[in-house]
Amino acid sequence: MTLPLEGVKVLDLSRYLPGPFCTQILADFGAEVIKVEDPKGGDLGRWLPPLINGESARFYTVNRNKKSITLDLKKEEGKTIFKQLVTTCDVVIDQFRPGVMSKLGLDYEKLKEINPKIIYCAITGYGISGPLRDVAGHDLNYLSLAGVTELTGTYQGQPAMSGVQIADIAGGTLYAVSAILLALIHRARTGKGQLCDIAMLDGSISLLSYTLGEWSGSEKLPERGNDLLTGGYACYNIYQTKDQKYISLAAIEEKFWVQFCQKINRKEYIETQLIPERQLEMQEDIRGIMLEKTRDEWVDFFATSDICLTPVLTLDEMCRHPQVAAREMILKLTSDNSDGKDIVLTGVPIKLSESPGEVKLTFPKLGEHNEEVLSAVGYTHEELEEFKKKQVI
Repeated sequence: MTLPLEGVKVLDLSRYLPGPFCTQILADFGAEVIKVEDPKGGDLGRWLPPLINGESARFYTVNRNKKSITLDLKKEEGKTIFKQLVTTCDVVIDQFRPGVMSKLGLDYEKLKEINPKIIYCAITGYGISGPLRDVAGHDLNYLSLAGVTELTGTYQGQPAMSGVQIADIAGGTLYAVSAILLALIHRARTGKGQLCDIAMLDGSISLLSYTLGEWSGSEKLPERGNDLLTGGYACYNIYQTKDQKYISLAAIEEKFWVQFCQKINRKEYIETQLIPERQLEMQEDIRGIMLEKTRDEWVDFFATSDICLTPVLTLDEMCRHPQVAAREMILKLTSDNSDGKDIVLTGVPIKLSESPGEVKLTFPKLGEHNEEVLSAVGYTHEELEEFKKKQVI
């Protein structure tokens, strides 16, 4: 079976999470991804704790089915080799701060002179323009500037941090994948490559589309933990259960709320579903009701009801859930090393009927593919040995 991105060759300069996760998605759908790593240690994501068999468990989660070469881009020979690789590749992904590749003479403007068809995707915190372009940042910073952190948390509590890296993945990884695919379609039509400027701040702001619409319509700033979708209403909330676990209720539509109220014997709440002044009273009463059974007892109680109720699962519970298993969304890399630890990985979330993604649980050692990749662009064994001596690769 032919995968959609077979024949697409990607040079991946990124590290840690946003870029590597992007290229893993491309690799799952057939792209040949070549990680270009520093000879002195490689992708810093290789060494993030916890370590399994000497390498980061996190590295395995975003770097499957790739090749790795080492290349010192600060040395002239390294730059020359990189340019030679660009002549045979389709995509370059860079996750450095703006200006780093320009100083090396390897920015998009230089590379498109070598290969006008090259698609260059720069993933940065704030973009390659604007007053913050050179400022350092992490997921929390981007979400805070985007206004997401201010909206996250409980009513009258302080802003809360997300349990996952929203800006990195939703704002960086996924928009980078989209940009690259759009650029490949454009190139197929025009023969021209282009620069993809992906800012994690931009991507985070775009996630506020509905929130901005609500603000525009009501002319009232959203209040943390006190609006319809953030915990202010009884019909859309999280409730603790008898066993100190939780269930989530998302009965926004009237038909769901009616069934819920009937099941808990609170028919009087049907008419007051969206009345702001009644929310605290209803929430307090429902909290008391939910404490009468365990989480799983409530799940069983509502099993035949169509009301949008689900248990709040821990990671280990999620991995064992039958829906997750049916969709093959959790994979295990069984340990064959002295550590004796299995690594849990995500499956392919994009399901295509004719050309589904293919997971190959192979992970490159640092510089493992130096000879294979570089000999393919004309370098001899003797030249590669000389590069090793000079620590170019």
